[in-house]
Amino acid sequence: MGTTISGMTGRGSIRHNNRSFSAANVDRSRSGQNVTFCNEDLKKVYHELFDEALAAYNAKKKKTRDKIPDYYEHIRQSKQEKLFHEAVFQIGNLTDCGCGSPEGERAAAALKEFAASFQERNPHLRVFNMVLHMDEATPHLHVDFVPVATEQSRGLSTRVSMKQALKQQGFEGLGR
Repeated sequence: MGTTISGMTGRGSIRHNNRSFSAANVDRSRSGQNVTFCNEDLKKVYHELFDEALAAYNAKKKKTRDKIPDYYEHIRQSKQEKLFHEAVFQIGNLTDCGCGSPEGERAAAALKEFAASFQERNPHLRVFNMVLHMDEATPHLHVDFVPVATEQSRGLSTRVSMKQALKQQGFEGLGR
């Protein structure tokens, strides 16, 4: 299975994934075959994940300038962290797993099975948008997630951090 992970700062990829707009490589006649596993509002997800930790953090600060009024905006403007990340999973390529072929259908079934348990297997990657595309050359799965680190001693006790979220899932970085 091929995978691409990227940090996202805009909402354009989400709009494309959910077909609010379509690129030239999309066959609109097959868009009805796409599968949306979840499609939640990112700002609401941020409130769900971080409001409690943000309130506790701000309660400890004496000066207003040291408080964070809106964690979503704080991360959106950050140079260190991204609002969310996207991973794209694909099995095979156009020649061996193209959409509409029996191999493509097997790849799509495997991606559906993979998607169904992704959140359970990755508790520190809070998925808010997940779509299987069947209207391009090959079946592929877009997974948009917020990396959530918990029980942190610096900053918010629950905060956005890809490095710490992966560490809490057992992955250790080996440098940049």
